[in-house]
This record gives sequence, C-alpha cells and structure tokens, in this order.
Amino acid sequence: MSNAPARTVLHRLKAIDWADNVAAFQHTHSRALLMREYLRRAALWAQAHGAEQSWPFFDIAERVDGNITTPPDVTEDLKRLLMDLAPASLRTTCRGAVRWAALREARPDLLENLPDPYEPLLRMYERGGGFYLQEYLDLNGVMIPLRNVESNASTTPFVTLSPATLDALDGEGESMYFAKISDGYPRHSPRGIVRRCVDDDQTHDEAFTRNLRWEPTEYLKLYDLGHNDIDHVQITEIEAATFIETLTEKLAGTS
Repeated sequence: MSNAPARTVLHRLKAIDWADNVAAFQHTHSRALLMREYLRRAALWAQAHGAEQSWPFFDIAERVDGNITTPPDVTEDLKRLLMDLAPASLRTTCRGAVRWAALREARPDLLENLPDPYEPLLRMYERGGGFYLQEYLDLNGVMIPLRNVESNASTTPFVTLSPATLDALDGEGESMYFAKISDGYPRHSPRGIVRRCVDDDQTHDEAFTRNLRWEPTEYLKLYDLGHNDIDHVQITEIEAATFIETLTEKLAGTS
C-alpha cells in the first residue's frame, strides 16, 4: 500500500490558511453548503456504523476499520499540524480525513453505497479555514444550526463540488434564485436562472449567462411590470448549483 492518498490529503491540509478570515467571508454561501453536505454524509456513515452518539465530527475510518494506520512520517507530520489547530473537533476531522484516505486505498469498495464523507469538509476548509461549535456551527462568516442525525441524513444532497460552481454561489449579501420556465423547460431543466442579491439595503439582479458568469439583468423588473412572457419559480441554491454545473459541462463539451 503506497499511502499516497493519505499524503495528498495531508498536503491539502498543510496548504490551508486557517486564519484567512477574508476568504471565509468571501465564501460564506459555498462554505455553508459544503458544511451541510458534510453533516449529511457523516450522518449516513454514523447510521451505517452505529456511531450516532459520535456524530458529527468523528473519525469515520476508525469506526469502519480500527486497524487502519498511516506511515510514521505521515503520522508525525499530521501531529505537528494539529498542534496549532482548534477546536478539538477540527483536529478530529483533519486526522479522520487523512486516515480515511488511507482506508480508501486499502478498501476501494467502501464507496459503493455511501459517499465520501470528508471531501465536502476539506473543500470548505480550503475556502476559508475551520469552524467553531457553539449553540450553532460558526463558520466565521455564517452560522448554521446543527440539528440531529436523522434530519441531516434526510437533507437534499449537494454534489456539485467543482471550484467554479462553488465560486458562482458566493457573493455579498443574501441571494434568492429563480429558474426561468416555459413549455419544454421545467424547473429541473430551465431556460436559465437569475438571482436577486440584497446587500446593505441595495438590490440588484443577475443572470448566469453562457459566458459562465453572473451578469446584470432586468428580467425580474420587467416581469413585475408585465413586460416579460417567460415565467419563473424560486429555487434553492442547490438547484442553482446543478444548473450552473450542467451548463458549464455542456459548453465545455464534457456532458
């Protein structure tokens, strides 16, 4: 066993600026979605291995196979990295992600039924550091409720993890997303999507275009004035992410 995957995860962790508050605030929306997806995946693994009491931040590899190990140099390097990290739950997930990578290499059959638990969390860390667990999960820019194992296991999956899609979901203030629908273009495959952004009492509308970026649009204002025949329906961030990723793949010729 080469343990190259474990070293790769360790290198990703070492490259993170854990005190990058600017990045955390720039990526509040995507980080919240990534954390929710980790909570969902961790809940599924906890249920599958009787670890509900240890959820949400636990060493899943240890629950699956307590005999899994990493090479001495990886273990020591990881130990040095963890010395400066807090809280303890953050250290646990970093250690768990490295050990999980080693387990995946040893047991490639592991993801036949359940998704990789740590990848959303690693991507969240890479987009602005860690978290603090209080009454809510504090992601240094956004706070989300923890809830329980059952409710997290049943949430809608967020599987679009590409950096470009995650970047497209970020932005200042709060956003509401809408899908443009008509005959032949239902909600799950709309003509396009727009969003209304509200920040410091300032409102502006944007459409995600074939240039693969958000650009100003008058669609919602014209619709309110009765000058637009194309209808729309409000959608979730996850649905918006699916559209963005699908359009990106289509224009790149990979779908």
